[in-house]
Amino acid sequence: MAEAKNATYEGIMRDLQAGKYLPLYYLMGDEPYYIDKITDYIAEHALQPEERDFNQTVMFGSDVNASQVVDAARRYPMMAERQVLIVKEAQNIKQTDALEKYFQNPMASTVLVMCHKNGTVDGRKQKYVKAIREAGVLFESKKLKDAQLPSFIENYLQQRNVSIDDKSTQLIAESIGADLSRLSGELEKMIISLPKDNLKVTPEVVEEQIGVSKDFNGFELRDAIVRRDVFKANQIVKYFDNNPKAGSIYSFLPLLFNYFQNLMIAFYSPNRQSQEAVAQWLEMKSPWLAKDYMVGMRNYSAMKVMQIIDKMREIDAKSKGLDNPNTPSGELMKELIFYILH
Repeated sequence: MAEAKNATYEGIMRDLQAGKYLPLYYLMGDEPYYIDKITDYIAEHALQPEERDFNQTVMFGSDVNASQVVDAARRYPMMAERQVLIVKEAQNIKQTDALEKYFQNPMASTVLVMCHKNGTVDGRKQKYVKAIREAGVLFESKKLKDAQLPSFIENYLQQRNVSIDDKSTQLIAESIGADLSRLSGELEKMIISLPKDNLKVTPEVVEEQIGVSKDFNGFELRDAIVRRDVFKANQIVKYFDNNPKAGSIYSFLPLLFNYFQNLMIAFYSPNRQSQEAVAQWLEMKSPWLAKDYMVGMRNYSAMKVMQIIDKMREIDAKSKGLDNPNTPSGELMKELIFYILH
């Protein structure tokens, strides 16, 4: 039997792919993508196809109580090494006393998968949590932050032997956001569209498959602002104003805020003349990623960056209706860009 653990997604998948199954997987959290991936893998691989009819059961927490789950979990497998019991919507099970007792002494021949989405186990139930950890895997699936999306995209494609450039990565992350189920679906769509002799995602592929403009987007706007290219920045803002679905203040403000926040940190680098030193100071995986901050420190003073950050906070508040009864988001966007560039 594999060792019980409170593990990462990668660790869980590594053990499962090695054929190591524990008697309990309690999968919880606000990001359904990882919960579904783990559950689907167990459903597809823990049993042979001919064993599933009698040894694989799916229940829903809104339809059963804890005692019914426990009764099903205590059954012995029929002509198989194990049985698999998947409980979806486990958060809807009201009384959990019977489950806590089961977790303290689970059946070694049962793989029980509890899917608890949109929340976590009540931290006050210490015995409950301790029993889960000792019996198997307690996994919290957390939403990815925007800054983590590029790495997710790159790793997802790398596992499928597909390459991607930085601009395409940023375009995808910005246009789709942190909905990993949708994001993975769009990535799969792009992979299928690629010719087998050229497995590379480019801005043109992104534009064609996702529908985001490779020339007028938040990434290009940020680039124009970094270079202080007033003409290009105003071109993009005008495009957004005429095509609200292509972009708005709500989509590009976090991107710009993240840049200027990091730019402010870069000014405190012990050796801000060195791109390698700045990259290390900003905890970037490659010195190449710091090039925009080197340009930014040449085009903006530290005082101006502080003022820009304050202005962004003001515009963000106004975009949410605070002290702003009438100004539309398009005008707020123009006001911010003008302030940054002048």
